[in-house]
Amino acid sequence: MVVLVDARNVLRSQWPNIPEKRLVELCAAWAARNARQVLVVFDGAAPGVGVGTEELDEHTTVVGTGAESADDWLVRHAPGLAPVQLVTSDRELRGRVGASADTVTGGGRFARELQEAP
Repeated sequence: MVVLVDARNVLRSQWPNIPEKRLVELCAAWAARNARQVLVVFDGAAPGVGVGTEELDEHTTVVGTGAESADDWLVRHAPGLAPVQLVTSDRELRGRVGASADTVTGGGRFARELQEAP
């Protein structure tokens, strides 16, 4: 299963916000522990990547969408990546991705899971 992370939604789901680079590190560690593929998708530029897509390791890819919104990128790519777990608390995005997402996890819940791991 591919895990699509709405990065800005997740990092802003807690106070203080999770720093961008730290979110990527936490997602990479989580993906390795859980043997999952994770795509961490940022509006605009992604930390360490800028605009574009960079595979960080065998489990983690980071995307900076540039002028396209992360929501639009996720809606466009989700159907081709099935099965998909969408990570966001954005109800509009959940609706737009629709049946392309096999499961949906809230951004706050996922952030807590990332930070509670050993």
